[in-house]
Amino acid sequence: MSNVSTKKRGRLNEVIGEVVSDKMDKTISVKIIRLVKHQRYGKFTKTSSVFKAHDEKNVAKVGDKVEIYETRPLSKSKRWMLKTVLDSSASKGV
Repeated sequence: MSNVSTKKRGRLNEVIGEVVSDKMDKTISVKIIRLVKHQRYGKFTKTSSVFKAHDEKNVAKVGDKVEIYETRPLSKSKRWMLKTVLDSSASKGV
């Protein structure tokens, strides 16, 4: 029997959003839109959040659709990392 721990860290939180800013070095701002059900009336409303994500190689540009995942705190406001660029705004001709 080995003493090696095989603990998992659990499921990663992954979200898909749109890049709204890439002016910082190695950092992008990603806007996430989600539907939230009203507690009393049951109507769904759109709410958005903006997360700062680490982009090591500066590959994501404004307008790109990206997938990010949650990680340990990297700075005061950065808790997410870029996983992949799903749809590039350059390919849309924007």
